[in-house]
Amino acid sequence: MKVIVVGAGVVGTLHAWHAVERGHEVVQIERETEARGASLRNFGQIWVSGRAGGEELETALRARELWEGIGARVPGLGFRAIGSLTPVRNGLELAVAEAALNRPDAAARGYKLLTADEARAVNPALRGAFEAALWCERDAAVEPRTAQLALKQALLATGRYTFLGGREVREVVGHNAVRDDHGDVHTGDAVVLCTGAWLGGLVKELVPDLPVRRVRLQMMQTEPLGETLTTSVADADSFRYYPAYASAALDALNAGQAQDPTAAAHRMQLLMVQRRDGGLTIGDTHEYEHPFAFDVVEEPYAHVARVAESFLGRPLPKIRHRWAGVYAQCTDTSRVVHRQQVREGVWLVTGPGGRGMTCSPAIAETTANELGW
Repeated sequence: MKVIVVGAGVVGTLHAWHAVERGHEVVQIERETEARGASLRNFGQIWVSGRAGGEELETALRARELWEGIGARVPGLGFRAIGSLTPVRNGLELAVAEAALNRPDAAARGYKLLTADEARAVNPALRGAFEAALWCERDAAVEPRTAQLALKQALLATGRYTFLGGREVREVVGHNAVRDDHGDVHTGDAVVLCTGAWLGGLVKELVPDLPVRRVRLQMMQTEPLGETLTTSVADADSFRYYPAYASAALDALNAGQAQDPTAAAHRMQLLMVQRRDGGLTIGDTHEYEHPFAFDVVEEPYAHVARVAESFLGRPLPKIRHRWAGVYAQCTDTSRVVHRQQVREGVWLVTGPGGRGMTCSPAIAETTANELGW
């Protein structure tokens, strides 16, 4: 079988990976010379802890298993089974963490409530003040800026994979075929459009009422910390954002403890992950109203820096990079992904939202299974 994959972000690349793994030939087409979108502009977190139960958690756990296996074969992926800690500072925040422990799927996530001293034994870099921390053993990380390149090199080594960068697919022609902006037609037994947040042009022509929206976020990265941050770190605002923490205790937190005004205005949480070079990736914000601003705003960066420093008990290293990214999210946020046959032999797979890096291996595996690859 020959599979045409349009889009070289993490979702598209994992579709290519599964097709090649099953013995098929793949041609992957990317409008940039290399992927430059949300698949690079993220934390690199394999984030099991906050996922909703049911299909979303099952997808995340399966993806976590797949990521670990792929990482063992592709060292450049930078897979690390580091887990996560969410420090809490008062009774309201602690109650949300305790409620999470009572979930029927808590053991599958690897939840455990640690004292402050136990949390510092797990992550000695957390020298700031907090009362306890929710530990999630199943969380992990990869290197987002290099993951796609490492996967591409592994795919090229199979001899069954062709990468065509700098080509924008403009048209679906006939069955199982697309035409790019060079005028070349690419025909296969299946075409999968993994176009990420690119929802205009061809995608809009194929699905005018696509139930997917774009979300913008701001992030930053520091110089090396000078010590190891052994886990990823979140703050209690992440309880407000991720569906796994929904509970009466969360209702009480929302009612009794307002977010910092900047965090509320920009729909913020702290997420912090260390890169392999020692720098910290820190964020993030969420912007839903279109058109998005073209510039980045300083107040959210100052807020997450203050929160990060309060947990570390020290100033952050110098900020090296600031950026904004845009990802695609199903308007029904309970859906893991939008997967739709848009023409004979042509499928669109998009809208995983903030789950893209976490869930892409399992999303692609499901596509492969459903299409009978």
